[in-house]
Amino acid sequence: MSGALQPVLLLLAIAVLVVVACRLLKQPPILGYLLVGVLIGPHLLHWMPESEGTEILGEVGVLFLMFSIGLEFSLSSLKSMRSSVLGLGGAQVLLSLAITPLLAMLLQLDWKAGLALGGILAMSSTAIVSKLLSERRELDSPHGRQVFGVLLFQDLSVVPLLILVPALTLAPSGPALLKQLGIAALQAVVVLAAIFYFGDKLLRRWFHLVARQHSSELFILNVLLVTLGIAWLTSLAQLSLALGAFLAGMLISETEYRFEVEDSIRPFRDVLLGLFFVTIGMRLDLRQLWHVWPWVLLFFALLQPGKLLIISGLSRLFRHPSGVALRTGLHLAQAGEFGFVLLALATPEGHSLLPPAIQQGLLAAMVLSMFTAPLLIQRSDKLVLRLVRSEWMSQSLQLTRIAMQSMEHDGHVILCGYGRSGQYLSRILSQEDVPFMALDLDPERVAEATAAGETVVFGDAGKREALLAAGLKRARAVVVTFDDTHQARKIISHVHSLQPGLPVIVRTQGQGEVEHLREAGAAEVVAEVLEGSLMLASHTLMLLGTPLSRVLRRIRDTREQQYALFRGIFVGESDSHDGLDWREAQLHSVTLPEHAHATGKPLAELDLSPFEVSIRTVRRRQGGQLTPAPDLCIVAEDTLVLLGRADNLAAAERYLLQGP
Repeated sequence: MSGALQPVLLLLAIAVLVVVACRLLKQPPILGYLLVGVLIGPHLLHWMPESEGTEILGEVGVLFLMFSIGLEFSLSSLKSMRSSVLGLGGAQVLLSLAITPLLAMLLQLDWKAGLALGGILAMSSTAIVSKLLSERRELDSPHGRQVFGVLLFQDLSVVPLLILVPALTLAPSGPALLKQLGIAALQAVVVLAAIFYFGDKLLRRWFHLVARQHSSELFILNVLLVTLGIAWLTSLAQLSLALGAFLAGMLISETEYRFEVEDSIRPFRDVLLGLFFVTIGMRLDLRQLWHVWPWVLLFFALLQPGKLLIISGLSRLFRHPSGVALRTGLHLAQAGEFGFVLLALATPEGHSLLPPAIQQGLLAAMVLSMFTAPLLIQRSDKLVLRLVRSEWMSQSLQLTRIAMQSMEHDGHVILCGYGRSGQYLSRILSQEDVPFMALDLDPERVAEATAAGETVVFGDAGKREALLAAGLKRARAVVVTFDDTHQARKIISHVHSLQPGLPVIVRTQGQGEVEHLREAGAAEVVAEVLEGSLMLASHTLMLLGTPLSRVLRRIRDTREQQYALFRGIFVGESDSHDGLDWREAQLHSVTLPEHAHATGKPLAELDLSPFEVSIRTVRRRQGGQLTPAPDLCIVAEDTLVLLGRADNLAAAERYLLQGP
C-alpha cells in the first residue's frame, strides 16, 4: 500500500510547489501542470510511470471540463455574440479544417490525419486566455469580445469533432468511411434526441427531489451520478464520454440549480483537469525532440504565426479595425485544452492516425505554444503599436476625447471604473456638487451613461496617459471603484509618480489586501466585507433593542480603528479635544519639498493647534501610509493629510512650508 501511495504523494507535492510558483509569477496553473508532467514522467526523471490509473484520472478531468463548458452554454449569449461566434469563430475553425488536409497530403500524410490535425490546431486555450484577459481588464474591450466569441465557437465545434475524430481512427478509407461516418451521425442524432427529450423532463424532477433533502453531500453525489451516467450512455452508443458530459452540462444549465452545481464541481474539475495536463506532459519525450525537431518547428509555425495570420486576416475581412484584428490573433495563437483531448482521440493504441514522430512533434509544439502564449499576450500592446500605424492615431483620438471631457473640470474626482460602485458614488458626489469624471472599459456602459448626460469616457485607468488626459494634475482625488488589486496597485503607482500629493481611495472585497494596498500608498482602503458586516451588525443590534446611540457609537469605534481618515469625523469623546467645527471641516494634502520648514522635524515640534488643524495621516513615497506619532520625523516628499476648516488650512500649509 505504501509503495502505491508514494508516487501519488510525489505527484501532489511537486504539483503544489509548481502551481504556487506559477501563481507567484502570475502565470496560468496549466503551465505548471504541464511542466510537472514533463519533469516527473517516464521520459525524463522516471519518478511517475504512466499507468491506467493516471490516465483514468485525466479522462475524468476532461469530462468535468466538458461538463462545465456545457453548463456555461447559453443561447442568449450565443445570440448576443453571433457575429463573432458564428462569423469569425466559424470561419476560423472551418478554414483550419480545410487547409490542414491539403497540407497533410503535401507532407505525404493521409487526408484523415490532416482533418484530425485541423481540429487539433484550430483550438485555443480558454483557460490561459480568459485568465490573462481578466487580469488585464480587457474582457469588455473590442478585441476581448472577439476573442471570447471565437473561443465559444471552438468549444461548440468540439462536439462534432468528438464524433468525427474517433470515426476517422476506426473506419477504413473509401465507401466504408462514409458508411461509418453516417452510422456515427445517426447514432449521435438518436442519442441526442433521446437525452434531450427524456432528460429535460426527468432531470428537473430528479434534482427537485434531491434538493429537498437539504444535504450538500447528496447534491454533489447526484451531480457526479448525472455527469458520469450520461457520459456512460453516450459511450454505449459508441460516442465519446466527453460528449455525454457536455450534454449533461447543457441539460443542467436549463434548471435553476445551475449556479449551485457550478460551485459544487469547481474543486473537482480544477484538480482533475490539472491531473489531465500532468498526463499530457508525461507523454512528451524530450529525448526524441532532437530527432523530430522539423515537425516541432512546422507545427509551432502553424500554431503561432499561422493562426495569427488566419485569425487577424479573417477579423479584417469582418471589418474590424487593424489593431483589434491583430490583438485578437495574438490572443488566440496557441494550442488549447481541447486540442489535447482531440489528440488523445486521434492516437489510440493500434489505430493512430499520426505516426509516433509526428505525435511527439505536435505535442511538443502545442506545449511550447502554451508556454509562450502569456508572453505574447502581455506584450500585445507594444507589438500592435509597432506594427499597426493606425493604432497610434486611434489611441491619440481616445486620449483626445478624454482630455476634451476633462478640460471643463478642475478640482474633480477621477473614478476608475463605472460599475455599480462607481455609479452609486457618482450620484452622491453629484448631490454634493462635487465634479467627477469616470473612466471605464465597457463601451456599452459608456454609451448608455454618456447618453444620459453623465461624464463617463472610454479609457483604461491603468494607463498613465489616460489618467493625465482625465486631468490628474487638476484632480482632488482618485477612486478605484473596482475590485482588482493588481490594477489598483498600478493606478496608485502612476498617481504617486505623476501627482504625489493626490489621495487614492481603493475598494477591495475582503480584508486580506487592505494592508498591501495601504503599503502601496493608498490613502484609504474600503473593504466591502467590513462595511457589509457593520450594516448587518447595526440592523441586528437595533432589532434586538439596543439603543440607537450605542449602535452608532459601536459602528463609529469600529470605523475609527479601520480607517485613518475617519478618525475625528464622527464627533465623540475621542474627538472632543480637537475643537473643530466638523460641519465645515475638510481634508487637504500638502507635499513638503526638501527645504520646507517641517522637513526634518518630528511631529511633536509641529504645533498646528493655533490653526485648529490636525494631521490625519502621513503618506511616504517609499513607505506607504504612516500613522501620525509624536516621534515620527518628516522627510522630503512626505505628504501630510490635514483636517480642518477651509479658512485655516491655507495658514497651516504656509506654516509647514515657510515656518512661523
